[in-house]
Amino acid sequence: MTQNWSEVFVGVEEGARVEPPEEKQRKRRGWFQQLREGLSKSRQALQQQFSAIIFDQLDDEFWERIEETLIYADVGVESTVSIVEQLEQAADAGEITDSQQLLHHLRTITADHFSGADARIDVSKMPTVILVVGVNGTGKTTTIGKIAWHLKQLGKEPLLVAGDTFRAAAIEQLVEWGKRVDCEVIHSERGADPGAVVFDGIAAAKSRGADVVIVDTAGRLHTQVNLMKELEKIVRVIRKQVPDAPHETLLTIDATTGQNGLVQARLFKEAVDITGVILTKMDGTAKGGIAVAISHELDLPLKLIGTGEKMEHLQPFDAGGFAEALFDDTLLGG
Repeated sequence: MTQNWSEVFVGVEEGARVEPPEEKQRKRRGWFQQLREGLSKSRQALQQQFSAIIFDQLDDEFWERIEETLIYADVGVESTVSIVEQLEQAADAGEITDSQQLLHHLRTITADHFSGADARIDVSKMPTVILVVGVNGTGKTTTIGKIAWHLKQLGKEPLLVAGDTFRAAAIEQLVEWGKRVDCEVIHSERGADPGAVVFDGIAAAKSRGADVVIVDTAGRLHTQVNLMKELEKIVRVIRKQVPDAPHETLLTIDATTGQNGLVQARLFKEAVDITGVILTKMDGTAKGGIAVAISHELDLPLKLIGTGEKMEHLQPFDAGGFAEALFDDTLLGG
């Protein structure tokens, strides 16, 4: 399991990884508690659905109700069908004979449905360029600030680039995060050419010796062709100075948007090479299963998950921990 930020970033000095076992265990407990609290609305909704399911015989009607419950939680049709098929196979093999065993297999199978792609964030290049994309309101700028803060804690020197020159207050918001985190922000006036700002930002990172460049981008409605073309242009601008960049392209998705988040992820994946997803506002939704749908159906690794407003509420994603917190014993009235 990965709950340590020092294990999230590829390229962090080994010395930054050393941590006493008791400290790692304390963080593990705190991480899981935050995740569990963030998923409380989703779990309560699932509990209501599970309470209507009577575990008497594993017939077609029983499995249909399990299917309905998972779809209600926004796990997605494709992912739900696959999960239920594997549950039925386990039941046929005699591995599910009571509700506790059902829950155990549900956790394990759900965890296995998350993408197996590398969920770490590579910051080993000098400089590393991270492009953060997503529609407005998904928490891009706030997430960038939190990532920069965690990098600073591990001895990295991030530089932020205000590439969203369209949205009102986007530049000011990122500048404010720069002050909070104590790192430089390269920006221009509102309405400036985003490509020019990004070009200047990478040039500044090279001259100042910054370790990581994190680029904020515009996020007008994902249905606008202009937005996707603008992102493609920014990628070209980046590659003029750093040919193998961006090294990470992270997509922020607001968990409360449910299936619309899946639509957003699919469209952004078509426009740019998404390396991972950051799922935000998980504490505000009763449809937490969308995490499974996005990762499984689009084969995208979930790298980070937001479960609250504080710095520590942006957490490394862990499939096993997520499934355990979502499908815990309270679903059975325990």
